[in-house]
Amino acid sequence: MSEHILEIRHLSKTFGTHAVLKDIDFTVDKGDVTTIIGASGSGKSTLLRCINLLETLTTGEILFHGQDVSKGKINSSSYRAKVGMVFQNFNLFSNLTVLSNCMIGQQKVLKIATEEAKKRALYYLNKVGMAPYINARPDQISGGQKQRVAIARALANDPKVLLCDEATSALDPQTTRQILKLLRTLNEKLGITIVLITHEMAVVKEICSHVAVMDHGCVVEQGDVYTIFANPRMQITRNFIRTTSNLHKMDELIEERARIAELQPGELIIRLSYVERNVAEAVISQISRMYNVDVNILFANVEILQGSQLGGTVAIISGERADVTRAIEYFIEKNVGVEVLKDGRISD
Repeated sequence: MSEHILEIRHLSKTFGTHAVLKDIDFTVDKGDVTTIIGASGSGKSTLLRCINLLETLTTGEILFHGQDVSKGKINSSSYRAKVGMVFQNFNLFSNLTVLSNCMIGQQKVLKIATEEAKKRALYYLNKVGMAPYINARPDQISGGQKQRVAIARALANDPKVLLCDEATSALDPQTTRQILKLLRTLNEKLGITIVLITHEMAVVKEICSHVAVMDHGCVVEQGDVYTIFANPRMQITRNFIRTTSNLHKMDELIEERARIAELQPGELIIRLSYVERNVAEAVISQISRMYNVDVNILFANVEILQGSQLGGTVAIISGERADVTRAIEYFIEKNVGVEVLKDGRISD
């Protein structure tokens, strides 16, 4: 049974009369990589700042290893060391070297002796590949390198949880991949629990195990990444997922009456999608043989997520009406989601 390292219970946050967070409940399990996604203004960053006690809760509780940390009964600085934070804009001191940036929090907040702080800083700077730059200042290194320093600074406090607030959104795609690979390695090798917020679904697919979807200050959907991607319940989640797949491009092509969407009588355009982890059979070739139908694949988007296939296919299927109907029923029996996008048997 998984151990909850963080529990957020009925958390609300208001600024004046504006409710930014509304009765939020969700948990983070020890060792997981959990992401919070949502559109701009959905409350993601405010929620992360509440978890880190940078914002005061209006109502609710935050439990860390079962202890309520939100009522002012603990030392907030000690808690923030255990629940570290990495910001979008790095937040490094421009007048300090890379090494000093990684030491200052340990010395000023945790009161760690200089030699021990230096030892910790050097250890984690080496872990993130920044040991050669210890004497450089922030304006002498790249954005990706600054983020590595920010991660090392947080790690030097020996956190159990690392909160990442849009930690890759200011970086180019190649650097983003490098930072995500680094975070995944830290999670796997050091056992650090990670909670990150993002608006990029590609980031979610790259390293996350669980996801919480926010909309207008509420968590509207949550679960393991595969389940949420394969069978989203909420429209906002579907909209996010569409940004990472070309399977929904067909909707636009049909609306635009593109040539690829033209049908002969008796043809249908269908979108097939995996909705369960056990879909691995060659169902398309099977229905062609079993039901005497033709399947012309227009395009596909299939990938591996958490060790299972995820994605689908857009295809034109044709044949006798009864055979096509039986073929579609077979897809459904095999846990393949089926959407008929256009029916050539029906005039436009």
